[in-house]
Amino acid sequence: MKILCVFGKHQYGDVARGIGTEYAAFVPALRRLGHDVIHFDSWDRSLHRDFWALNNALLETVFGERPDVMIAVQLNYEIWLETLTIIKERSDTATVCWTTDDSWKYREVSRFVGKAYHAMTTTYPEILPLYRRDGISHVLLIQWGANADTLMPPLPSKACVYPVTFIGAAHGNRSRRAARLKARGIPVACFGHGWPSGSVAASEIPEIMRNSLISLNFSNAKGGYQIKARTFEVPGAGGFLLTEYAPGLERFYSIGKEITVFHNMEELEQQIRYYLAHPYERDAIAKAGYERTLREHTYDIRLKQVIDCAIAAKACLCGERNREWG
Repeated sequence: MKILCVFGKHQYGDVARGIGTEYAAFVPALRRLGHDVIHFDSWDRSLHRDFWALNNALLETVFGERPDVMIAVQLNYEIWLETLTIIKERSDTATVCWTTDDSWKYREVSRFVGKAYHAMTTTYPEILPLYRRDGISHVLLIQWGANADTLMPPLPSKACVYPVTFIGAAHGNRSRRAARLKARGIPVACFGHGWPSGSVAASEIPEIMRNSLISLNFSNAKGGYQIKARTFEVPGAGGFLLTEYAPGLERFYSIGKEITVFHNMEELEQQIRYYLAHPYERDAIAKAGYERTLREHTYDIRLKQVIDCAIAAKACLCGERNREWG
């Protein structure tokens, strides 16, 4: 099939912030599944004169390329409702929106654009009743995943280069948390936007995670704690994940056997010191987390579900219209 991907190539459309998660993960996964992939960058403001030009270019792409499925990720309202409605009602393309941060973004974005797509996805089970309440019926509960291109078995502890690392933007209280760990004698190396070391190339991230005795993940976000893509990327790259707990995490990994968690700074420090001192336990957990990710949590698996959902939702809508017209 021909798949049109509508989202940014770079994080938040900013080249300086490096390749974005969606582009790095979705595009190669779709190609591995055998699809012909077209990418339309809807986040980089430098590519279009204004939002009218962006939306007009998207319509030209849809009606020129005639994709079977369009997978979009919206930052806000860069894709207009009128544009989405035209695509939904006048083209043969099945449309689906992969939502991010529905803990707060449902209220601000998802509930308004939901009816303009054939299908929506969400990573928050508690948001599903809100979709139903607002008359958005075709919603797929899904989760982030690991890029199959970066899957690598774990290294033994003795072969790792870094004791403790964190990869991600230095927003919220992350800088304060990292500073506290360093003040307590824990050598944590931080990479990403806002840290002194700056952003790292997407190709380097899996190697850093694999070469770390412990890879940290902070789950804080606007609207509450959330399961992030890093939750799957670290074990998939052969890393040992120590993540801040987020509700529902146990649906995807066995805590203490495939990944480890912390709930506060005291527990974070204790966990770091424990696993640095117990390399064999660390290695066993990293191996089990990698194997679980390989079986269940790759984007190849996730995106097949997304495509199937979009096509089924479009077929359902067509069936309803045929019944109405009949």
